[in-house]
Amino acid sequence: MKQYLDLARHIMEHGIEKTDRTGTGTKSIFGYQMRFDLNEGFPLVTTKKTFLKGIIHELLWFIKGDTNIRYLVRHGVNIWTDWPYKKYKESNEYMGETMKEFQEKIINSDEFAAKWGDLGPVYGSQWRNFNGVDQLQYILDQLKNNPDSRRMVLSAWNPADIDKMTLPPCHTLIQVYVVNNKLSLQLYQRSGDVFLGIPFNIASYALFMMMLTQVTGLELGEFVHTIGDAHIYKNHYDQINLQLTRTPRPLPKLKINPEVKSLFDFKYEDFELEGYDPYPAIKGEVAVWLSQFGQWMLTG
Repeated sequence: MKQYLDLARHIMEHGIEKTDRTGTGTKSIFGYQMRFDLNEGFPLVTTKKTFLKGIIHELLWFIKGDTNIRYLVRHGVNIWTDWPYKKYKESNEYMGETMKEFQEKIINSDEFAAKWGDLGPVYGSQWRNFNGVDQLQYILDQLKNNPDSRRMVLSAWNPADIDKMTLPPCHTLIQVYVVNNKLSLQLYQRSGDVFLGIPFNIASYALFMMMLTQVTGLELGEFVHTIGDAHIYKNHYDQINLQLTRTPRPLPKLKINPEVKSLFDFKYEDFELEGYDPYPAIKGEVAVWLSQFGQWMLTG
């Protein structure tokens, strides 16, 4: 995907070395925008294999307003598990359980999942209950009744709740825009890990836009991705440079079950990816911050 590679190349060539809380160090730029016409295909990075299953389940989890990892773990998606597992390991209740054993307890015990699986008022909570406002339902109502509105905004950044969240939101705000019967969506992301996070974020919000388009009967427009601090960690330079040697392959198509008419009725089985032919996956380490303990851990 050319837009993604252009971003990576720009940071490698023009980024400024910058410190960060992980102690790893980054090359960073501030204020970058990418645009994707979703009529040209689904923007899933092809220069490395991307975990679409995790993208779909996480988005469905957000839409439900869920903040407990139990749903994700039950579906084999562990992208949020490192944080609560680390918190559990630092507690007096930790009995030497492995990550797998921790996940099994989350799945099998209501009490354990309630205590150790909740992440605080993260994305889904803010989407569905921002100080008493269901922001997602508001956008759906505006799309139906007032599609020219300039107030179709959804924010995950709630200053009153930041300290209660396991992780402050990186993708913080979206705005929906309709013109000539076409729905477009812009994401503002305050912080973007270009190797690990950005491919995931592009696909997630493009999918969200497609779902909104289907349930409102509108046509596809553009996904606009604006990033504040766009950075590449020093321990990802080799992985990024490898991707820059690869020629992007044609974008896949994402088919959505046309029978689904409500945003809240989608299931994982309603999505089918066609024509995805990526290069092999590339491994990298992710830094996991636990503010409760003031330290970082690196996981593969």
